[in-house]
Amino acid sequence: MDFRSDNVTGAHPAIVEAVSAAYRAGPASSYGADDWTRRVERRLRDVFEKPDLVAFPVATGTAANSLAIACCTPSWGAVYCHPAAHIVVDEANAPEFFSAGAKLVAVDGPAGKLDATTLARVLAEPVYGNVHHPQPAVVSITQATECGTTYGPEEVAAIAAIAHRHGLKLHVDGARLANALIHAGCSPAELAWRAGVDVMSFGATKNGAMAAEAVVFFDPELAREFEFRRKRAGHLFSKMRLLSAQLDAYLANGLWMENARHANAAARRLVAGLTPLPGVRLLYPVEANELFIALPAAIHQALQGAGVLYHPWPSDRPGERAYRLVTAFDTASADLDRFLSIAASAAR
Repeated sequence: MDFRSDNVTGAHPAIVEAVSAAYRAGPASSYGADDWTRRVERRLRDVFEKPDLVAFPVATGTAANSLAIACCTPSWGAVYCHPAAHIVVDEANAPEFFSAGAKLVAVDGPAGKLDATTLARVLAEPVYGNVHHPQPAVVSITQATECGTTYGPEEVAAIAAIAHRHGLKLHVDGARLANALIHAGCSPAELAWRAGVDVMSFGATKNGAMAAEAVVFFDPELAREFEFRRKRAGHLFSKMRLLSAQLDAYLANGLWMENARHANAAARRLVAGLTPLPGVRLLYPVEANELFIALPAAIHQALQGAGVLYHPWPSDRPGERAYRLVTAFDTASADLDRFLSIAASAAR
């Protein structure tokens, strides 16, 4: 029972088979000039209902985020994001490195979500054209957030309107985009370019791929430098078809949404079983496949004794011990049943 992350899981069998099939197909053109890579772009155009969309596969979310942001800002630019964002906390200054020095500027908000009112106030400050200040260039938000919450289309549109009013681009870290879409109940287009998103890091690794993401430009003009930046960064794969085959299978027949639906449903089962227990408290609403939850010592010790794995997490209440649990596309029903049985027994 491993709930540490959706990164601890393997890959979906259909995706593993797709990579194997691409290998068995024999030689193919290199560096992305292959049928799989072209098909992925066509699939993404269909998914997002955007015929002029431009997409590029990469292997990691850090590469996707950093290269996408670098295409939107000069080296003296400012990137506005939540202080808990992955690009701030977990990417070892990669966005700053790949943008040759752009500054990440924290804009806080509750439950991991950048607050639009605060953003408007920050962007109204008189820094434009002032040589002593980084120049506002990009706003970056995360779907789903590092607190497991999601932005709805109207929230994205409000942030996009503020950013565009000041001449900034809007980037979305979509590492768990599919999970956010399941909760939002809207089309990918409504949560992306129709809401004002300019570029997106389209996640697949956390949702069943082996190692595959895509950078999706809804504004093709922003993609002019991407191929050079990707090559210089060492993220242009010679055997690109083996990367693209993962995304091809991921997008085929709605597999990506099916996987996310399973993960979200597993998270809801944990919520339904845990929250009635005495002393259990959710730190944030559960809107994707992550739970941030305070557990009494007896429940935590019983789960640990049974070998359950999950990460500790900071609580906003003194003395309270909280944890993060993440479900995945292949979380087994039997594991959920056993987990909840152990917790309920310990609570009694």
